[in-house]
Amino acid sequence: MIEPHAPAPPGAPPWTGPARLPVRPGTGRFLVLVCVFVCAACGLVYELELVAFASYLIGDSVTQASVVLSVMVFAMGIGSLAAKRLRWHAAAGFGAIEIALALVGGCSAMALYAVFAWTGGWGGLWADGPRCLLVAFSLAIGLLIGAEVPLLMELIQRIRRQDAGGAVADLFAADYVGALVGGLAFPFLLLPFLGQLTGALVTGTVNVVAGGALVLGLFRRDLTRRARWTLLVVGVTVLAVLASAAALAGDFERAARRAVYGADVRVALQTDVQEIVLTGGAHGRPLDLFLDGRLRVGGHDERRYHEALVHPALTGPHARVLILGGGDGLAAREVLRHRDVRRVDVVELDAGLLRLARRDPGLSALNGHAYDDPRVHAATADALTWLRAAPPASYDVVVADLPDPGITASTKLYSQEFYGLVRRVLAPRGRLVVHAGTVSTRPRAFWTVEATLRAAGFATAPYRVLGHDTGFAAGPDRSAGAGAPRAPHEWGFLLAAPGRTPPALALDPGGPRPRTLDQEELTADGRAAARTRIPGLPPSTLVHPRY
Repeated sequence: MIEPHAPAPPGAPPWTGPARLPVRPGTGRFLVLVCVFVCAACGLVYELELVAFASYLIGDSVTQASVVLSVMVFAMGIGSLAAKRLRWHAAAGFGAIEIALALVGGCSAMALYAVFAWTGGWGGLWADGPRCLLVAFSLAIGLLIGAEVPLLMELIQRIRRQDAGGAVADLFAADYVGALVGGLAFPFLLLPFLGQLTGALVTGTVNVVAGGALVLGLFRRDLTRRARWTLLVVGVTVLAVLASAAALAGDFERAARRAVYGADVRVALQTDVQEIVLTGGAHGRPLDLFLDGRLRVGGHDERRYHEALVHPALTGPHARVLILGGGDGLAAREVLRHRDVRRVDVVELDAGLLRLARRDPGLSALNGHAYDDPRVHAATADALTWLRAAPPASYDVVVADLPDPGITASTKLYSQEFYGLVRRVLAPRGRLVVHAGTVSTRPRAFWTVEATLRAAGFATAPYRVLGHDTGFAAGPDRSAGAGAPRAPHEWGFLLAAPGRTPPALALDPGGPRPRTLDQEELTADGRAAARTRIPGLPPSTLVHPRY
């Protein structure tokens, strides 16, 4: 509840008198609180935009979110302390801070993308350049956001003096509600309709307009003539910069995408789940599929990968097949090569990827138009949630064609609970096959997946298949880790069956030859990883080691 007439407590320090406002004090206080609401919404959009860009460009969403939020909260405290020196010039100081925040926050996404696209491969001293710039933007935006609240407190007290507790309550109520609106606007409005670059620029525009309107409209009599003109000219200049950047955002994004993925980008689509980029797939060029910057399908090696993933699991009964993930349709293509398959269910989280696999000429040709086959039924759902509602013993084979186990967001899809649900939907002689990452570069992750399967009641037959040495793939495939080749030259798989007897491993004569892995290849790191658990996590949770 806003308290417009709460008295100041006895013994309060003297103040300079009420501001000379063009409106009544009650209206003035309401306008200040509206500005608090707008500024809080813009500030949270900047935070979420930095987190989203960091996760996309650098990877490991948990780490990047922790870095951005912790640095920003720390900087907000420093900014609040620094703003004490501006209290006697609160109107001018607030106007200058809003202009700076609009410029820095609005252009941060474009600057991060530019550095990543054009300098991300420099290496050497600049190997961590994008990360350093992320921290710098988090620090700068946090400092400016932190300086807002003390100055707004001073401005609202200049309208009508009230006790500190009441003023703080009013200010924080508007601030927190604004943060809620900004937090909801980013994923549901700005990101799907404007994109990250234009959304950040529009947020900066709203920021500078709100701050300028408050200072130059409501508190203009507290400013000198020189200060008014300076703020007006600088604010209009920043608006012109933001508008120009918004007009060029499309061309900039296309140029940056070509710098990241190469000149052969054919499709770039932002869905509700991820960004999908297709390169090649026309005029005889191999098709590469990137999901949130990670190479998901490499045209040179995809057939080798999918044959090794699917066919060992289908050497037993395979009338009913469930594919978890695999929305690109390439695993379904391999399953359909077995003519005695009666039904194939594909469970994919991203409806946009399913549509692209059906309609894109290059991708649909690569998957053999698998979704046109009446035996294939696709569902848009989270794999874990879908498994909970699936009937028991309903599939002979489950193919887990899921994101790399080294990605934090995919942890639940490699957990003991997940494999327990898979075991429930498998028929008594059913089989499960899992892609568990590379064995040579990430042995700890691979053997941790194997240990998790055994804990869920499966017997496993680990194997790996070598890919063709095609050099480095285009695109920011961060799943390989820093300094590693962007395209893996090896894939590690786990063929599993319920019970204590490992399934027999076999492939079609014409397919790639798998190399089986035995306990002799459980390195010291691998054995340790199989036993590694993080305090606070349930034992069934797969631990993704850091490399």
